[in-house]
Amino acid sequence: MNTTALRPLGRSLTIVAAATLFAACADPAPVAPRHFGPAKVQAASLPRTDTDGMIATLQRVTARYHRLSVATDDGFVLLHPCEARGDEGPVGTVYVNIARLMDGAIDPENPDALIYEPVRNGDFRLVGVEFAIPKALWLDAALPTFLGATFQSEDEFGVYALHAWVWRNNPKGLFAETNPRVSCGGA
Repeated sequence: MNTTALRPLGRSLTIVAAATLFAACADPAPVAPRHFGPAKVQAASLPRTDTDGMIATLQRVTARYHRLSVATDDGFVLLHPCEARGDEGPVGTVYVNIARLMDGAIDPENPDALIYEPVRNGDFRLVGVEFAIPKALWLDAALPTFLGATFQSEDEFGVYALHAWVWRNNPKGLFAETNPRVSCGGA
């Protein structure tokens, strides 16, 4: 059997599954067991003040994803193409790992999503990572936080999310939602 011919079908099914999961997470009805609340969301064993250690960890565990094909082989699927939010600035192209997203944990060893910048030759450059928690899994009234940064609500995806610009310096800050140094123009 030619497995190469099945790859487009497998990727299509993965994208359909991802869209279905995101739609389910956006539903206001609870879909997760109650025990997936705040106790499950943790920043591994990093102390709150170890931002430099967190950046080093994220760079170490995501260095292999500078090649997008490695990320897709590891289960990351396109969430959205490069996005620029009007006056706020560019976000980039986001690839999400559904299994990591649905585990309800914030773990620098396993970020939920990768943020890429399109480049001129049609390839992508890794610029950051994203932590995300489906709203259905977060039962606390207060928004989740990581290393003192508060997640923001991304209603269109049904998650609370936090970007970490670990591969592209961001004058707005490490955890800013957008990065003016990222371009969607493929320059």
